[in-house]
Amino acid sequence: MKPFDAILFDLGSTLIYLDAAWDDIWPAGDLALSAELRQSGLDLDEERFRTAFRQEMQAYYLERETEFIEHTTYYILKNLLKEWGYTQTPEAVLRRALEAMYSVTQAHWQPETDALPTLQALKAEGYRLALVSNAGDDQDVQQLVDKCGFRPYFEHVLTSAAAGIRKPNPRIFEMVLSEWNIPARRAAMAGDTLGADILGARNAGLFSIWITRRANSPDNRAHADTIHPDAQITTLAELPVLLRKLTDSAT
Repeated sequence: MKPFDAILFDLGSTLIYLDAAWDDIWPAGDLALSAELRQSGLDLDEERFRTAFRQEMQAYYLERETEFIEHTTYYILKNLLKEWGYTQTPEAVLRRALEAMYSVTQAHWQPETDALPTLQALKAEGYRLALVSNAGDDQDVQQLVDKCGFRPYFEHVLTSAAAGIRKPNPRIFEMVLSEWNIPARRAAMAGDTLGADILGARNAGLFSIWITRRANSPDNRAHADTIHPDAQITTLAELPVLLRKLTDSAT
């Protein structure tokens, strides 16, 4: 008997990777956002607005990593525009601006070559699959899932933007498992981030699997001595093999 009924996945740096450095990507995204706002009739000093927007985003990133609450990029943009005197910006204008920005970043997210084969293998072996992603915009993640061809394999795609809370808050994992009525001990979480994916899974009672291929980050290095996964693999291709070994050991 398999030890797990369900496998939950992270998205960024787990199933997909960036083909460039963030510092080379976000300026073009901010430029697209401010240009779209101007196109929509907002008389902004684009350079000053981009500087202010990026400052707000950096503050937002810091806050959400300590509070584990997701206020969303939409919320940040809407509030910044209020400060600039645009108190009644239509939702459609905000969404178009964000879509312009995310169209830039999405172009740099690429699926790992072993992502689809791994999802196909796990689905064929009877595992139920879900995605749990920390992200500031739900639509962005949903579009990436479709772009990469992952949609047919996931029964649930849950983002922190939609849930309002971020990994490692155990509640975000529980939200998915409750949809299936699967106990935490019958589920595993696979991801690249010790402080979000691994700690969150362990706090929620899931088996934690650390994928290290894209895991060389300052945050992971800071947690290396304090947060320990239940299992560790280098690539997604190793996951079906690991699960088979766990099944054999359980029987």
